[in-house]
Amino acid sequence: MMYPTLEQTIKNLEINEITLSRKRVLDQLKDYIQSQVDHNKTVNLNFICTHNSRRSHLSQSWAQAIGSFYGINNLQCYSGGTEATALFPEVTEALKDAGFQIEKLSQDENPIYSIRYNETDHPIIGFSKKFNATFNVQQQFAAIMTCSSADQGCPLILGASARIPITYEDPKIADGTDRQAAAYIERSLQIASELKYVFSEIKL
Repeated sequence: MMYPTLEQTIKNLEINEITLSRKRVLDQLKDYIQSQVDHNKTVNLNFICTHNSRRSHLSQSWAQAIGSFYGINNLQCYSGGTEATALFPEVTEALKDAGFQIEKLSQDENPIYSIRYNETDHPIIGFSKKFNATFNVQQQFAAIMTCSSADQGCPLILGASARIPITYEDPKIADGTDRQAAAYIERSLQIASELKYVFSEIKL
């Protein structure tokens, strides 16, 4: 059972305002997922940005939760960067605001977080890592490039069966300003809305 606040957040996400040109970008991911579902294969998605600190974690968390919301059980979502840094704390605050339950499991420079969308499934384990870290899937996955610099700077993703650029503006631009919290919530909900569009189109 999904947490009620998170379930309501997903139900309230508006997808009608997504432009046709943006839907064409998102349809690449939709088609990949549909193909895996049609062949009864696990849907492995690895969301990649430069530092694995913001957009890739938001995308991973939302994809896992929204996939569950739409009953896609053979879904495994990962995230990584072209380098490892740390998951930025404001990301977890934005996810909490949407209804995820998050626990900080370690206190080092690259903290580990438990990110839950329900009480029964394994939590998402959030921490910064390279996209090809052993913690991540190594074969038969879609590499979703969530920032243009990672897309340009990472010409080859070994093991990926698809590479899909779905880029977002970095909420980091608002860090240290009075818009910081709002910027992260806005980006979180934008990513969530677009992933709702993708998963709502999947035919089981």
